[in-house]
Amino acid sequence: MNEEKVMPIKISTQALERMPYYLQYLRQLQKEGTMVIASPAIATDLSLSEIQVRKDLAAVSTQKGKPKAGFMIQDLIYNMEDILGYHNVKDAVLVGAGSLGRALLSYKGFDSSGMHIVAAFDIDETIIGAELYGKKVLSVNKLSGMCRRLNVHIGIIAVPQDMAQTVCDQLVAGGIQAIWNFAPIHLTAPDEILIQNENMSASLAILSKHLQEKINLNN
Repeated sequence: MNEEKVMPIKISTQALERMPYYLQYLRQLQKEGTMVIASPAIATDLSLSEIQVRKDLAAVSTQKGKPKAGFMIQDLIYNMEDILGYHNVKDAVLVGAGSLGRALLSYKGFDSSGMHIVAAFDIDETIIGAELYGKKVLSVNKLSGMCRRLNVHIGIIAVPQDMAQTVCDQLVAGGIQAIWNFAPIHLTAPDEILIQNENMSASLAILSKHLQEKINLNN
């Protein structure tokens, strides 16, 4: 590789959120046999501004693009996967093996994103001890101890709202450092604990508001 090395710049939250879309696009191009891609082509295909794409690629790429050619796709894929932590598989536990929990357990995209769910936990005696999508369902009473023994650092909460804070406390007691919360409630945890909330009701409310505004504008 003859490209000049450059240091990546700080990546914004918005740019990080675009990375998985870039990755999906680049992986598809790679499957089709494309080896090099230029930022104008990416901008056109993904309906983004060329300036935005150039900034995003400059933020993650360890190589400069080749003049009039672009970036090596394999290099971009590697750099983006590295930035997103996909090269370091992260073990996680899931609490709540109901409909949402089972959907998360069945999702095959987590492994390619660097996360591996090692076990599920629930309070339902009828499923404790069973396997769901290859994952053992354990009693939630064992949650904290199992997290400590397995040295797991990511906890996924997929329980009803009234149980979420108790589960959060158990995860923190077990040494969990990051929580992916699907319960529609604000969780209280020590400042050093990272919490990512996925509030589907709030997302639906925002979507509905924007849709109503669009409808009103067109009427």
